[in-house]
Amino acid sequence: MPAIRGSWAAAREAVGLLARWGIHGLRHYYATVLIHAGASVKTVQLSPGHSTPTVTLNTYVYDWSDVVDRTRLLIDSALGQQETAVMPAGSRA
Repeated sequence: MPAIRGSWAAAREAVGLLARWGIHGLRHYYATVLIHAGASVKTVQLSPGHSTPTVTLNTYVYDWSDVVDRTRLLIDSALGQQETAVMPAGSRA
């Protein structure tokens, strides 16, 4: 593992990431990007080795600020509406 940490530190510095970005942060980034891009949560769950998709969702749900608006847009699209959702995120209607 020390060789991986050394390689990661060099790569992190080369792209200008802060030292606080450890390998664990890279793991979170990887899973979050996949989920936001629409990958199956079940498939993403396998990569970090979570026991269930629920663990994966509970781990990364804090970072889904746009998910409510996105789901509204998906329904609008399915219903053939061209306009975006009119209710802001956080509305309970």
